[in-house]
Amino acid sequence: MPNSGYLQTAPKFAALLLLAFVAVTPAARSANEPPDRQADRSAIRAVLNAQQEAWNRGDIGAFLTGYWHSPDLTFSGSNGISRGWDAVLARYKKNYPDRSAMGMLDFSNLELRFLGPDAALVLGHWHLKREKDELGGVFTLVWQRFPEGWRIIHDHTSASPPDTNPK
Repeated sequence: MPNSGYLQTAPKFAALLLLAFVAVTPAARSANEPPDRQADRSAIRAVLNAQQEAWNRGDIGAFLTGYWHSPDLTFSGSNGISRGWDAVLARYKKNYPDRSAMGMLDFSNLELRFLGPDAALVLGHWHLKREKDELGGVFTLVWQRFPEGWRIIHDHTSASPPDTNPK
């Protein structure tokens, strides 16, 4: 039989491919995630919780401590790209000039993915409940670990029509 070597090797190769696939799937990785990754997840979630609390008490400055304080910080939104921490601060102050405009912020449906030992991606939904209306949408945050902790280095936030926002 000319292909008998192939017939003996094919099942082994298929098993190896299946094993490789299972090893790289997110479910397999998160189930066997090293303990330091759990600490990183907790640290990132703590920054997000602190941001939400700061926002809800009307403190944009404290909210921005979750961002990298650098001229290289970027923010993408419906009004274009803001570059630098000062520009991001100015953007927030312009769009949310007072406590009433800020409303109450809630983050939900958070998904965290590590991109390397010192980088992560967070996807999620945001929702603002204000006296006169409600706003919401989705965001993608790129995080980097610095000596002072995890910070957002890029934020892409989009608004969604009100009927698609989780409440």
